[in-house]
Amino acid sequence: MSKRAKVLVIATSRKTRGGITAVIKAHEQGQQWKDFECYWIQTHRDGCPFKKMAYLSTAIINYVIRISHYDIVHIHFSNGNSLIRKLIFARIAHHRQKKILIHFHAYNPNKTIHGENKKAYRELFEMADKIIVLSNWWKEEVTKAFPNVADRVCVLYNPCENIDLKKSIKAQNKILYAGTVNQRKGYADLIRAFAKIASKYPEWSLSIAGNGEIEEGKQLATSLGISSQVEFLGWVKDEAKQCAFQEASIFCLPSYAEGFPMAVLDAWAYGLPVITTPVGGIPDIAKDGDNMLLFNPGDINTLATKLDTLISDQTLRKHIADESIKLAHGPFSINSINSQLADIYHSL
Repeated sequence: MSKRAKVLVIATSRKTRGGITAVIKAHEQGQQWKDFECYWIQTHRDGCPFKKMAYLSTAIINYVIRISHYDIVHIHFSNGNSLIRKLIFARIAHHRQKKILIHFHAYNPNKTIHGENKKAYRELFEMADKIIVLSNWWKEEVTKAFPNVADRVCVLYNPCENIDLKKSIKAQNKILYAGTVNQRKGYADLIRAFAKIASKYPEWSLSIAGNGEIEEGKQLATSLGISSQVEFLGWVKDEAKQCAFQEASIFCLPSYAEGFPMAVLDAWAYGLPVITTPVGGIPDIAKDGDNMLLFNPGDINTLATKLDTLISDQTLRKHIADESIKLAHGPFSINSINSQLADIYHSL
């Protein structure tokens, strides 16, 4: 297919909170977006069921009108309702004999490809000409569940954002958590771990950025006697997000399951040393003690030790921060990832 091939990108709304939207916004910055005349059809938005259904219906109409003018359909999805919505678009593309590129962003194989919807995932994957997953671990999981599509599966990491740091914002003694405030992301583990060392470092604080179980988090911090050292920022974006990341000196994501966490990529982009868990795509790149610090999900005592280590050892903190910058400007740069995506489009 020539360079003039055109791509329809099927994904959630650009106004929706979450990692998929961030990934596609990063893809928009690449030359491949222009070369392949990519057009983003937005299928889902936050709101009541009626608004969601109306938004999806409009997207389907737009898609049916446009699809005859495009060659490749690039479908982003994760799990649950996202799977069901995207099956509609894939079936239409398959019927119209378009090339189908599936971009799989799920975080838990047991709730997706090994779960009750396995038949639907099989249908979607078997229609695909190429399947993108976010890590080598996810590639193994998909090929294990669906051996007949193994030759179609490839790894494409999520990209780091390009950041223009503001000189007016200075780093402070803050540990930052960014992501949905829920059990899967492990925010409560971080609060409990920080509580074990908070009295040792009264000048340090914990910042929780994200929407979700904020009241529960505040109650937990109060019960542990550290409410004065824990702040909840809510959902942050644009200038508020930049301020939160630039004011931090350490980033921590104690997640139990991930595809490839965008929050960690953000931390790398801002040059923050990262403490996280070896889940999803993290093991592909992690060197514990060198480019990040690792602990097992739910291991609060070890997390407390890792926090203590990074707070007390400024030399180590700077070394890992430097490694974060190398990752952000190297294999996870927008230019590198978008170049790889262009190669995938060309291969189709």
